[in-house]
Amino acid sequence: MCIVLLFMGICWVIVLIEEGSRVLLIDDRGRRHLLEAAQGMIEVRSLGVVDGTCICHSSYGDTITVGTRRLLLVRPSLKDILSTVERKAQIILPKDGFTIPHHLDIACGSKVIEGGVGSGALTIVLLRSVAPEGKVYSYELREDHASVARRNVRRAGLEGCWELRIADVCTARIDEEVDAAVLDMPNPWDAVENMHRTLRHGGHLCCYVPNANQLESTVSSMRCCGFREVVSIENLQREMLVHEGGVRPSSEMVGHTGYLAFGRKL
Repeated sequence: MCIVLLFMGICWVIVLIEEGSRVLLIDDRGRRHLLEAAQGMIEVRSLGVVDGTCICHSSYGDTITVGTRRLLLVRPSLKDILSTVERKAQIILPKDGFTIPHHLDIACGSKVIEGGVGSGALTIVLLRSVAPEGKVYSYELREDHASVARRNVRRAGLEGCWELRIADVCTARIDEEVDAAVLDMPNPWDAVENMHRTLRHGGHLCCYVPNANQLESTVSSMRCCGFREVVSIENLQREMLVHEGGVRPSSEMVGHTGYLAFGRKL
């Protein structure tokens, strides 16, 4: 909603936060809390109860007071959303998660199979890549993981492009022909053949595994099933500390998290 003010011949347009919009609250310690704007009182995980009416009468960039804390209202980025997801299972970190859509060659309108939804962090990255015309079909065996993923995807506002199926991606009958598939599960080699059947010609597969012996079994299965251009990578990320008069690498880094194996159906 917009409010137009006229003062001394100058026109000011104030854009208020609309109900249903995603809002990120940042406190003076940098802690982040994601919510959906609504009238009335809103219960926010890790924060407490917030006056939603006050938020809907504010704009991005304003501050509100909750108890003794002042909170900045920000339009959330994808990075913000991922940093606030509820976790049931270990998530694929952004350093790996954002590499996957690039290698899968997915964009708006693409159809993607996801095997193993976990807490839904990678699901959100995939949905953001294919929205609003595409579709992600996620397969998960555990209902407790699926429940957490549903809440996280809904908080991200991307449920319209998503279909969650409680089934085994290794044996499930998949009628859709898809552009890409990604497997984040302990035994991806058992699902590779099923993914080969459902991928279109030229479609891409990604398998994410934490251990080297899993990587060996996965790559062997991908090659046996006929995938070409099979390549495996590991991402390591280290921050650079930039100060006036000196630049050096941080003594801490995001090291090994998992191996990524990619292949193409040709």
